[in-house]
Amino acid sequence: MAPADFRRIALSFEGAEEGSHMGAVDFRVGGHIFATLASVSQGYGNLMISIQHQAAFIAERSDLFLPVFGGWGRMGITHIRLAEADEDTLTGALHTAWKLRAEKNRKSGKKPSGPATRKPSAKPRLPKRT
Repeated sequence: MAPADFRRIALSFEGAEEGSHMGAVDFRVGGHIFATLASVSQGYGNLMISIQHQAAFIAERSDLFLPVFGGWGRMGITHIRLAEADEDTLTGALHTAWKLRAEKNRKSGKKPSGPATRKPSAKPRLPKRT
C-alpha cells in the first residue's frame, strides 16, 4: 500500500477529516487525531490505538506493526509498514483507530463532523494469515 491508499481509506470513515499537526498529515474524527502520515518518509503510517490493541496487532503481525519509538509507542501509537500492508489489513487497522477515537468522542459528547462516506463494519479485525 502507498500513502495515497492510507489517505483514501482513512478518509472513507464517517466524519473523518484530513488535517495537519506539526507539519505532518493527520486524520481526525470529531477534531481528534486517529492516524497520521508523520512517519511516511520511513515507510510508515501511524495509528493512535490502545496499548492492548497494539499488543494484539504486533502479536498477530509483527512483520507489519511496531510501536512508535519512546513514550508515544508506550501509549499505543503504532507504526504500520505501508509497503508490506494489504488493503484488508490496512483498512482493519485504520478502522480500529477510527473507532477507538469515535467512541471516546461519543463518551465525551462530541459528534463526528465531516462527510459520511462509508459505514464501517461493526467488528474490525485483521485478516488471518494464510
